Amino acid sequence: MGRRALRKIDSKIDLSAHLKTLHQLPRPWDLAGLFGRAAPLQVEVGSGKGLFLRQSAAALPEMDFLGVEVARKYAAYAAAGLAKQGLRNAVVVHGDAVRLFAEWLPDESVTAVHIYFPDPWWKARHKKRRVMRESLVRDVQRTLQPGGSLHFWTDVEEYFQTTLELLAAKTTLLGPLPVPETPAEDDMAYRTHFERRVRLANEPVYRAEFHKGRGA
Repeated sequence: MGRRALRKIDSKIDLSAHLKTLHQLPRPWDLAGLFGRAAPLQVEVGSGKGLFLRQSAAALPEMDFLGVEVARKYAAYAAAGLAKQGLRNAVVVHGDAVRLFAEWLPDESVTAVHIYFPDPWWKARHKKRRVMRESLVRDVQRTLQPGGSLHFWTDVEEYFQTTLELLAAKTTLLGPLPVPETPAEDDMAYRTHFERRVRLANEPVYRAEFHKGRGA
């Protein structure tokens, strides 16, 4: 299921506080330098149009949210949505999530990681491009705080099963914990735009949650 065309971003919107590149992130890592404060941080890999970031940042103002999106036009679109709503506790990074975790995020610096509907890279020769790979899941475990959580959803059963096997083999994260599907209370009561499209088409969504043990 491919992505749909984006609406044009209003050129008057100032994206400077909400859109960054990897190399604009502070090194060494400094949440106060990025958000103007040090608050619990959640990271979304593959932010798409930014629905999860907007809803979460609005619902949880005491938390900070960092989205990472490899497609620049989608990163800019998501950042524009945050800017329009004045959500200063969320930032979108245009760049590679694997590099973000490996090179920027310190140990035990994240309370939750969200990975929703990543590109499945269907062809066998392309599966090495999948974001759910050994290096990333190891860095997810490393960067999660004890008690922190990983949320993984996909509409591809094979990708779901191979990811569960990968996490079991390469991490000590606790799970998978089942995540029940809840009824949508309104037209946008979905975690991402992609989830909305899949569920409206009556197609299955595979969900799992993992926790980092307190002694891990």
